[in-house]
Amino acid sequence: MPLRMELLVCGGTGCQASNSNKVLEVLRQGIKEANLQDEVRVLMTGCFGFCEKGPIVKVMPDNIFYVEVDEESARKIVAEHVIKGRIVEEKIYKEPKTEERLPEQSSIPFYKKQIRIALRNCGKIDPENINEYIAADGYMALARVLTEMTPEEVIDIVKRSGLRGRGGGGFPTGLKWEATRKSKGDVKYVICNADEGDPGAFMDRSILEGDPH
Repeated sequence: MPLRMELLVCGGTGCQASNSNKVLEVLRQGIKEANLQDEVRVLMTGCFGFCEKGPIVKVMPDNIFYVEVDEESARKIVAEHVIKGRIVEEKIYKEPKTEERLPEQSSIPFYKKQIRIALRNCGKIDPENINEYIAADGYMALARVLTEMTPEEVIDIVKRSGLRGRGGGGFPTGLKWEATRKSKGDVKYVICNADEGDPGAFMDRSILEGDPH
């Protein structure tokens, strides 16, 4: 039986600090008690970015965005939205200026001007399932590099792209790759620097939690 619905629960550090793990557990239990495991999937995803409104639950394909979800409202989402098709209005985001309820993520002012690039999969896929990343065209560039291009061609593309490091130095990535290519030795290492040394900087954490591949 094809899936009818997915409940995406934010698994970012901010939402987990607000008990999103418990919300996930309650949703799964509710789906199980309703015997809907074959129709509805509850999934822990990466950070949605709106931490102050967590825990966040997004219902797909209805595209309904619930905020500040607790255990009680999680049960209500199952009983009302999943089973009866009724939106749980009190858990829809309310715009402070107009007090209007905005059910879709794209209609919320916080998201309206955002264009996610590195974080485009966060909040959409299961970060622990490599197949979901591959289904989102993951590793396609790597496959092309390994089967169609030489190392020199790859380095040239990266140099011409203007890609730079995201730290204060902004060092050109292509030059770094070129130096690595020219260095002597058959064994080389890739080091993942995911230190969050800058105060309030969560870019590495968000990627590693929500889209590690």
